[in-house]
Amino acid sequence: MLARVTFDESHRPAWSTRPEVAEQINPGNPVDAGYVKAANVLRNDGFEIAVHTTETLADALKRSKVFVALHSSKDEFESTTKQGHPEFTPTEIDELVAWVEAGGGLVLFAETEQLKYGNSAGVIAERFGIKVQNVTVQDPHSNYKEVATWVLGDLIPTGLTAGVGQACFYRAGALEIQQSVAANTFVVAATSATATPASAPLLAVQTHGRGRVAVIADSDLFGDDSIDDLDHLTLWRNLVTWVAATGDSAAEAKEASWTLTDQNWLALERAVEAIRPLQAKDGSVADEKAAAKPHALAMMGAINALIPKFEHQREHLEATIKDIEKWIDSDFGVPDFLDSLLLFRPDLNRSDKLENLVVFPMYTQNGNPNRNFEAVVARTVWPQWINELESKQYHNPAFVPIEFVAFTKGYDTNSAVLFPETVATRELAKFFWGGIFCDREAARYRRITASASELLKLALPADAEYLLANQSVTQETYMLWDLVHDRAHSHGDLPFDPFMIKQRMPYWMYALEELRCDLTTYRETAKLEAQGVYLARFARYAILFDRLFRFPITGDRHRNYDGLGGQIIFAHLHKQGILHWTDNTLSLEWDRLNDSMVELCEMVEELYRTGIDRSRLAHWLASYEFVSGLVEPHPGSNWAKGVDALPVNGELREVVDLVLPDEFPLNVFYEALRKKLAPEIAATAGITA
Repeated sequence: MLARVTFDESHRPAWSTRPEVAEQINPGNPVDAGYVKAANVLRNDGFEIAVHTTETLADALKRSKVFVALHSSKDEFESTTKQGHPEFTPTEIDELVAWVEAGGGLVLFAETEQLKYGNSAGVIAERFGIKVQNVTVQDPHSNYKEVATWVLGDLIPTGLTAGVGQACFYRAGALEIQQSVAANTFVVAATSATATPASAPLLAVQTHGRGRVAVIADSDLFGDDSIDDLDHLTLWRNLVTWVAATGDSAAEAKEASWTLTDQNWLALERAVEAIRPLQAKDGSVADEKAAAKPHALAMMGAINALIPKFEHQREHLEATIKDIEKWIDSDFGVPDFLDSLLLFRPDLNRSDKLENLVVFPMYTQNGNPNRNFEAVVARTVWPQWINELESKQYHNPAFVPIEFVAFTKGYDTNSAVLFPETVATRELAKFFWGGIFCDREAARYRRITASASELLKLALPADAEYLLANQSVTQETYMLWDLVHDRAHSHGDLPFDPFMIKQRMPYWMYALEELRCDLTTYRETAKLEAQGVYLARFARYAILFDRLFRFPITGDRHRNYDGLGGQIIFAHLHKQGILHWTDNTLSLEWDRLNDSMVELCEMVEELYRTGIDRSRLAHWLASYEFVSGLVEPHPGSNWAKGVDALPVNGELREVVDLVLPDEFPLNVFYEALRKKLAPEIAATAGITA
């Protein structure tokens, strides 16, 4: 579940999220008193829905992330729930304001001729520097269904209006933004120039302390009888998601790891860090064998002492101790940990929160290239929702999402995977699992996307902002992405799978394969969203922004196939007129984005489908033509000169040898972005939250 959204039904509201109460308020037309659809929409989006009735406001706020103050009234003006008093007490208002300052999200509804209802909406709004005018807006020209009091708001382009073309405010009041809060208040919708009053705010949002506030001058537009009009439903979802994106309480409350004080782990960590500088690239020790031995023995002793914490791994850890002993007996030659590696099978016990201890001589991808010893405590993340998806739709017995509990210096890097093929072994074994640290992937995404969007002045949609504010939701989003992506490697029209074949080929083939799996996942999210998987919509943003921002500018440019995948997406969206870089501002046409991403997916799939009928070299050439049609090749490229410039009659390795390390350089946009975000990229090494 996402955040808890609490609807206030304790101050005599004229609306209710409960069908039976809406019917009591208006027996003849309950949809005119219902916020039932509005609550259900949020529930389907993954929010927890609560109703505040009899408990104290302080208690309700304590358990909520968003508080919706529905329009309320004295009985002589509106039919209501007949519960409570329409006015909040001064103490309640103070509690509400303090709660917002501390990180709460408030959705506050005002109304036409606000003063007559005797409620506190105007008083609460003024505490945030927003005044509710006591008027009824009329517009003879810009209106809905030719009703002058059903005014169409002029929408100001922002992430909050992503997917929103029109919104009608029915018999609305108007707002006035005080100068003192103008800097942190944004008008989302206003009356037109032909309205009375003209150009007056109808919907405004504000950041206040650590929290957020949305004030709306009409409550009808999200009622059961109006929420399906125009683009009201999308606007409602955007608003609530935006006010909920106010910080990551889950990350703040993260428990300290037991490894911080456990003497056996600390001893293991010290021994590993002491032996690492003594090792050569292949993991052997050449000159300081006498110094290495006590550290190796200390590793064995610490692992043995830790076994009671990892009883499910006893056989594996005992084999690890034996492998260390064999390494000592080999006079510290090239280590061989095949025996213990074969006994480490986290894929056979994917239990949520189960911790595993790993001690291997290994390199870390995107981290340490040498086979140094590493010690890692990894926690499996396997909630019920991913168990159901994996078992019913995306069967992948090798998929193991994990998060860090503790690690040695080889993982104090950009490495976010634990793969068996990185371990030093005497022979290549069959591998049954692959671990991806979803906490690190999520944390890097949040930091880089936040920095890039701020630098590029990109107005993020509400869902994307929510991800940046919430580590736990982003982490689960990455689990979903990784599950579908990983399975895609073995499905579809595949003339080859470069990651399984392990053969040398031009690096853009790897780029296309990773891109195909990401785009397949992107397309698959529409199906998942229809099935009620609320994380699906977040996965689209994770794929888009990680590919656009982080991948192209992270790491060096030596055959950077992950970076090239992001460059391809950027070029495709730019050529299609979906992505714009104008006046030093990046913008995306959100209403066209999904179709364009699916189109790119289909283009890559067609390349794969037709590739089955080509020779390997012919397919490499066709793939080069596809990529170079989007991303400009290096000016000195032999491949760019065409087939006549390549030794096509020789060995395949000869044409691969002519691939430049940076065959497809970064464009000027990415070159500038890379320089400006270099400090942020560096700061994400070792990050876990």
